[in-house]
Amino acid sequence: MLTELSIKNFAIIDDLSIQFSDGLTILSGETGAGKSIIINAVNLLLGSRATSKMIRTGADSAEIEALFHIPPAGIVAETLQGHGIEPSDGLLIRRVISSTDRHRVYINGRIATMQLLNEITKNLAAISGQHEHQQLLNETRHLQILDQFGNLMPLRDQTHNCYHDIVPLIHKLSDLKASRQKQHEHMALLEFEKKEIEDADISANEDNRLRQEQIRLKNAGMLNQIVRSSIQALYSGDGAITEKIGEIRRQIENAARTDKLLSASSEALTDVTFRIEDIVQQLRSYIEGINFDEGRLDEVESRLDLINRLKRKYGGSLESLFCHLDQINHEFSDFDNIDDKISDTEKQLDRKHKQLTAIVNKLSGKRKLCAARLSKKIEKELNALKMPKTRFEVAFTQTVAAPTTSPYLMVKDKIITEEGAEQACFMIAPNVGEALKPLSQIASGGELSRVILALKSIATDADANGTMIFDEVDAGIGGDVADVVGKRLSSLAAANQVICITHLAQIASFGRHHFKISKQIENRRTCTRITPLNDDERLEEIARMIGGEKITPATRNHALEMLKRGNKYLFKSTNFHDCQSGKSKDTIGN
Repeated sequence: MLTELSIKNFAIIDDLSIQFSDGLTILSGETGAGKSIIINAVNLLLGSRATSKMIRTGADSAEIEALFHIPPAGIVAETLQGHGIEPSDGLLIRRVISSTDRHRVYINGRIATMQLLNEITKNLAAISGQHEHQQLLNETRHLQILDQFGNLMPLRDQTHNCYHDIVPLIHKLSDLKASRQKQHEHMALLEFEKKEIEDADISANEDNRLRQEQIRLKNAGMLNQIVRSSIQALYSGDGAITEKIGEIRRQIENAARTDKLLSASSEALTDVTFRIEDIVQQLRSYIEGINFDEGRLDEVESRLDLINRLKRKYGGSLESLFCHLDQINHEFSDFDNIDDKISDTEKQLDRKHKQLTAIVNKLSGKRKLCAARLSKKIEKELNALKMPKTRFEVAFTQTVAAPTTSPYLMVKDKIITEEGAEQACFMIAPNVGEALKPLSQIASGGELSRVILALKSIATDADANGTMIFDEVDAGIGGDVADVVGKRLSSLAAANQVICITHLAQIASFGRHHFKISKQIENRRTCTRITPLNDDERLEEIARMIGGEKITPATRNHALEMLKRGNKYLFKSTNFHDCQSGKSKDTIGN
């Protein structure tokens, strides 16, 4: 239950504070006084979107704060405790709207997210106004209204979840089948590439080795001459280096017999001789290997041409060529498994489709039962709201499957959506003898208001002690219809806190509490003020709502009769002044 509401610097409201009680509370006032602004403020506390345009001109921020009394064992208290927020002192919601659009939410003094605010307030209060009129005219909302009435939202959620499990599997199966369809053409290309690479039989680093051999073969004559000359100079020619080193070594050996310190040098010269002989042997082997062979050069260059062509085709290097071959082999492996993957996916879809079909059939059956129950209840409520013998039904329609519709999203010939296998449309016949037609096509403003009130009345049967706010519930009605609407609101207020904004005196007369909203100019600024009315003030306000600015004794008497009729259970004999003489009369408790 909403107990206090505080609004600062919001639209034309500078500073306003209201304390609410249980029962039926009436908010009245001239058009444009700010009644809708108060509703907008409550909507913000329930999670609607805020913008900096809502801030009163000249202010940097706006603040809206509300205190709710909540049952200690209710859903809201459990939600608060689940997020570590202590609910024992009630629920305090505060929203700060900043001119920089950096808005903040506080719940019981702790900064919170919009997600948490929406989670906490979804079962806290219900506001019925122009937006709900528009929703009722939108046939896509009718199915949700029916599901909420029948407590079918868990089944609806299961349908939604199962549906969204199936959709990606359908896309996966489609992609797999498309891959398989292209498989043969693609495999032929990969087979050719694989054969081309494997037939080349290229080894790692072969291109570098061949380039080096190509250089050797092209320069074989020059290399042969240099190496032969080197061999002669080192070993086989007259005065070769080995002869000279040998002579020196012998002399040092002789000298070492005299001075042992020369022994190391003698041994080193012996080692040099052996090393030169090794070098000479290597050079001779080299000469044998580089004898110029025109045929071998052609082979090398032809092989290099092949390797270079394949390198250019498959990435520019031997590494990329080998990588491409590995990728081909990997794709062949995937192709080998594609049928298995298709089969596995189809099995998953079969299981999910059976699950979805079972849920949807169950949901459809329950919807038909709930539709019949809802129709009877609404007809009964509308009869009490001066729409006697009105017929109301919920019509179900199914979308016929198209050729492209996946069989996994069908039940027989009906398409399954995330909401189930049908759509709902509210049908109404307000006049006897008329055929049922869609509510959106024939209902007047007054009839819509009463249908909404009927839906709200039914919805609260199982969920009392909530807060219901009605704005424009009097749209399109008047006279005795307004009287029965007032009685129904009063009846709802026996188990729920009901706050009603109205322009009709007939409805206002049923209120247990009454506030007047007015617009004033203070310090050359327009401000909205809200005033709780005592008995005399309430009589004057009801009289104004009946007769306008000029209030006559007859108007006051009419207002008094309305208050007596609307508030029998509050009527008491104290201090109500005679409308004409000023003598004490019966009073209406407030």
